[in-house]
Amino acid sequence: MKANVKTLAAKKAGTVELADHIYGLEPRADILHRMVVYQLAKRRAGTHDVKNRSEIRATRKKFVRQKGSGGARHGDRKANIFRGGGRAFGPTPRDHSIGLPKKFRALAMRHALSAKAKASEIVVLDDVVANTPKTGALLAVLDGLSLDNALIIGGETIDANFAKASRNIPGIDVLPVQGINVYDVLRRGTLVLTKAAVAKLEDRFNA
Repeated sequence: MKANVKTLAAKKAGTVELADHIYGLEPRADILHRMVVYQLAKRRAGTHDVKNRSEIRATRKKFVRQKGSGGARHGDRKANIFRGGGRAFGPTPRDHSIGLPKKFRALAMRHALSAKAKASEIVVLDDVVANTPKTGALLAVLDGLSLDNALIIGGETIDANFAKASRNIPGIDVLPVQGINVYDVLRRGTLVLTKAAVAKLEDRFNA
């Protein structure tokens, strides 16, 4: 399929061919869901922890006789039913990540790109270069392109001025092509690709 290429000034700059095996698939929600779960689980720190009975500092002496007290039978004060006692079955540090084959992750990326293409939510820019690292100037440029919630994917490197100007704009994410991922593609309304990003993605999936 063909896509029109624009400049940052919202002027036409030719067309580019988007490969059907990357942008022309029928998006599957189950594949995208599994990939998002994989990414969100992988980024969890897993450092949550509580004290169990063995980690509580308290006497282990039986504090009430077994029978005749008129109350329940109890042992030491570390039991979870007492205030200050150990937590029963509480969270401990662990790895939350799950496994997903490399080929499946690549397929999910192509489905995410295809979902954006099917919804006409892909914009191709000639390049993303700013003359000044001013947020206000970049906001005016993005308004001209009708971009208020977008993921912008550049080439192997991002122009320093463009990166600085965009980092304070809510709803706008900027990543090099190596950092493109399914979660960030789906969470933004529009996917903005540079011509360099289109070429790199095609090389990546053709390989």
